[in-house]
Amino acid sequence: MERYFTRTSQTTQPAETQAQDEGESSHVLNLDDIASDPALRKQIHEYAPEIRDQVRRAYIAKGPHQPIIKFPRRQFGAVTRAFSQSWYEKFNWIEYSESQDAAYCFYCFLFKQPGRADQFGSEVFTRTGFTNWKHAYKSLPEHVGGVNSVHNNCLKHCDDFNNQRQSVARKFCIASQEAEELYKICLTSSLECSRYLLAQGLAFRGHDESSTSLNKGNFREMIDWWKDKDGTVRNAFDRGGLNCQMLSPEIQKDLARCCAEEIIEVIMGGIGERQFSVLIDESRDISVKEQMAVMLRYVNNEGKVVERFLALKHVKDTTSDALKQALFGLLDKYNLSITRLRGQGYDGASNMRGEFNGLQKRILDDNPYAFYIHCFAHQLQLVVVSIASCCSSVHDFFEYISLIVNTTSASCKRRDALIEAHHQSILEKLESGEMFRGSGQHQETNLTRPGDTRWGSHHKTLIRLDQMWNSVIEVLGMVETDGRAPSQAGGLIEKMESFKFAFILKLMLRLLGITNELSHILQRKDINIVHAMELVCDVKDQLITMRESGWENLFDEVKQFCNEKSIPVPNMFDEIPVRGRSRREGFTVTNLHHYRAEIFYVVVDKICVEMNHRFGEANTELLVCFSCLDPKNSFSKFDINKLARLAEIYDADFSDGDRAIIRSQLETYIHHVRRHSAFSSCMDIGSLAVKMVETEKHMVFPLVYKLIELSLILPVSTASVERAFSAMKIIKNKLRNRISDEWFNHLMVCYTERELFKALDNSTITRRFQSIKTRKMSLPRVIRD
Repeated sequence: MERYFTRTSQTTQPAETQAQDEGESSHVLNLDDIASDPALRKQIHEYAPEIRDQVRRAYIAKGPHQPIIKFPRRQFGAVTRAFSQSWYEKFNWIEYSESQDAAYCFYCFLFKQPGRADQFGSEVFTRTGFTNWKHAYKSLPEHVGGVNSVHNNCLKHCDDFNNQRQSVARKFCIASQEAEELYKICLTSSLECSRYLLAQGLAFRGHDESSTSLNKGNFREMIDWWKDKDGTVRNAFDRGGLNCQMLSPEIQKDLARCCAEEIIEVIMGGIGERQFSVLIDESRDISVKEQMAVMLRYVNNEGKVVERFLALKHVKDTTSDALKQALFGLLDKYNLSITRLRGQGYDGASNMRGEFNGLQKRILDDNPYAFYIHCFAHQLQLVVVSIASCCSSVHDFFEYISLIVNTTSASCKRRDALIEAHHQSILEKLESGEMFRGSGQHQETNLTRPGDTRWGSHHKTLIRLDQMWNSVIEVLGMVETDGRAPSQAGGLIEKMESFKFAFILKLMLRLLGITNELSHILQRKDINIVHAMELVCDVKDQLITMRESGWENLFDEVKQFCNEKSIPVPNMFDEIPVRGRSRREGFTVTNLHHYRAEIFYVVVDKICVEMNHRFGEANTELLVCFSCLDPKNSFSKFDINKLARLAEIYDADFSDGDRAIIRSQLETYIHHVRRHSAFSSCMDIGSLAVKMVETEKHMVFPLVYKLIELSLILPVSTASVERAFSAMKIIKNKLRNRISDEWFNHLMVCYTERELFKALDNSTITRRFQSIKTRKMSLPRVIRD
């Protein structure tokens, strides 16, 4: 019998294995291949036969690519012509390619057989693209043709393809009504379990969530709990046998994908055809993969600023070109035209904000209206970090702060002792009347370590040290008297009970307290660029006031603190050696000069200089013009000339006719809102936009409202992206680090946008689940909760 079999040599095995792996990889649908632009798509026959139906379903779910943009004009003789937006309504099959400025046929692309050219435009509308706008009104109907034309046959194929219940596979597998009911129960139960796990950021299949994982995890445990809770569910799973139980990893991924796509569809519906901005940041996950998080900022129908998570994209290279290609790929995937981009928000990385080769410059080359704003919260954090090293005394102070925190938190015993000492101190103050009881007050707390990348961490550390002063001294004393090992606790107590340490502590609490309020405000999603610049100016004024008249109050506060803590206060007129000089050299200054000139003024001047340097964008023309929309003090900053200048800057959003009438509309607008009592309560541009929508004045003054929208779209900070990275660490951790990129993105979308996710109806998710591929069963009726 051996002669009937062909032996495979050992040398050819690796090549065959490689071919088999390549064949298997080609039989898997990659969603990145689903391009929106018809000129950039792979033809259907170029895909493997096993996945062509999945590709068709993916394109049908996206629908024809019909962007609403300012279409470029072509020269036809003495006349210039362009693609007409009205053709979308007249010919629902037509698609427009922004890259080629050409028209294509959606149905012919999906179902036309390759090599057939028996109708007018059969190849033009699928491959090369139609660009003869002069004869479009004749050529487009000719492409449709008669009843049995290629185009109409493709349309019939599409209708039959969407009707699963009439397919051949369906006819061969007709299930009874009872089987369909059991299928619905299993599908609904699996969907409910998936929704719970997605909303909580929990693992589905234990720690191993790779494509080949079959481990029993949270998903199966929840199914078992669901069975015990509802006997009908158990009955359905038991009667379903081994098939159609909706428990496999592929089903779990399909359900997560459908949930994520429904969320994205809600977001896209909220954006509509509006302009938007992008917030981008990059970070490494636990698998040492560089992940780029993208969020969108836009104004919704109610006039409110909204920031939504779009996607998490794995980028193999962090150059500006690679990031640009990744961003444009995401925008193309979700049918978001780059021409509608009106703002960019990044941190201070050179590959992002570079003036010549950065991402923001490369996007500006393609769209000059996508103005870049450096993240305000990030700039403020850089100001705080610069203060910590502005002079040697302050630098030493923060070094001692780190030593104090590390020493008192080095072991569980010391942490417990610190918490207990602080607890006893609070009880004593409550009994003596120094403190008062209240709901939510006097919670258990501990010292926190300051960090250069955590906003407000320096301020929080100093507040905790000030509140727990006596307890920290007590724990350091306990460490010193323990005597088991050499310790520097005694030296730290000596440093803490010095006037210089107390002086710098109170100085830093005041300065960081001023910037900390601004930091918290800048992290709000609804903050707008004009309001943020006003707050920055207010902080600058506070710092100037503190420099001019803040010394006396600070010095009195430090002396009172030292008297309470039994810290000796030096005579301000005594001579001390200059820091960094020997006493023998004779260089001395008074204590007053040292603390006032060498510490107080140096620190305050440093923060003032950093604030002016980091936030120098306040003088740019764009922000100055937008500030004229501020409704404070009865629109006192309103300037028609500057607002009309905005219409010239954003000339793509305002036609020649709009720019001709905008001055008269601005004059009518300002007279109306100043007399209307409803606008007197508006304190910023955000509340002004909401009030205009509530009173329907956005339809009376559409050009003014468009200016307001453009001002609100500009990003202020990337705090929302930083929160997305926090969610990324929750979902992908050390034990759960084998998640694929596509699976990871779907989990991130569902977890980050939990509010939208919870509002989704099961029926919409189920319909999408049925449509993404051919199922063994189809549901004729809508599943309700």
